[in-house]
Amino acid sequence: MILAGDLGGTKTLLGLFETRTARPHAVHMRSFETTAFHGLTEMIAAFMADAAVGRPPLAAACFGVAGPVLGDTAELTNVPFSIDAGEVAHLFSIPRIKLLNDLEAMAYAVPVLQGDELHVLQHGEAIRGGNMALIAAGTGLGQALLHHVDGRFIPSPTEAGHADWAPRTERDIVLLRHLVAQYGRAEVEHVVSGRGLPNLHRATHPHGCDAGIDANDPGAPAALTSAALERRCAGCIEALEIFIDAYGAEAGNVALRSVATAGLFVGGGIAPKILPALTDGRFLDAFRDKGAMRPLLEGVPVKVILNPEAGLLGAAVHAADLL
Repeated sequence: MILAGDLGGTKTLLGLFETRTARPHAVHMRSFETTAFHGLTEMIAAFMADAAVGRPPLAAACFGVAGPVLGDTAELTNVPFSIDAGEVAHLFSIPRIKLLNDLEAMAYAVPVLQGDELHVLQHGEAIRGGNMALIAAGTGLGQALLHHVDGRFIPSPTEAGHADWAPRTERDIVLLRHLVAQYGRAEVEHVVSGRGLPNLHRATHPHGCDAGIDANDPGAPAALTSAALERRCAGCIEALEIFIDAYGAEAGNVALRSVATAGLFVGGGIAPKILPALTDGRFLDAFRDKGAMRPLLEGVPVKVILNPEAGLLGAAVHAADLL
């Protein structure tokens, strides 16, 4: 039996898996509010108490963490939550344990995802032996690369969501000024993430919101996207258009940086909720708009991950690799 976890800024998924096949089989899963606990050990204790009695001992564990992993320790970027792999291993008698960046963990799931877990935005033509890449907007923005090495895809983490955001249009330049005034600099996550959507709302609503949305409200990101998709507010529509443009452009950037000729995958919690906006052509227009590299990107398969537990599955895949 292996233990896997996907630790995000908003929620955490934990699961027990069996490893009879290449894709581990979940036997028990539970979702937690991340900030409701003081640490991962407290959360695991609650999870194990909730699991059925009589399970075999844990042979390995892997946790994807929404933040940089330094050796055997990690801290979530957007919430005060620290993890020490050695402490977890000792308290729960786990002989093999690994911490991964959350997008690195999700990347381990990509090769085992099945047809109905993916929505194709661009069929393209995967090149045998090519690399893949992953981008995922949720509470924050994550990216990971999947290098093709000796017949396998080997994920590597990044913190690219905190890299500088590059405006592409006059409208983007107006937004850039808002972001610099607020933060001192503009990073990609200030635009392409759930935390970034309120920034777009503020920039596109100088005279108030027809949908009555307060950008400072915790529910503003979901309310903004709903108002835009239902076309109830011109400012919300514009904000979502900026979001989609920036998401597509950044997806194109990571595809270029990794030469992702085997596929670009869009994960995270936001994409499935705004699928109609991703499929109207705006996302792919921005994805392909790379000058001389346009023909390359037109050939890249682009797929949205619909499985909301892909990060947890990827952590389980890597935990099985530890055995």
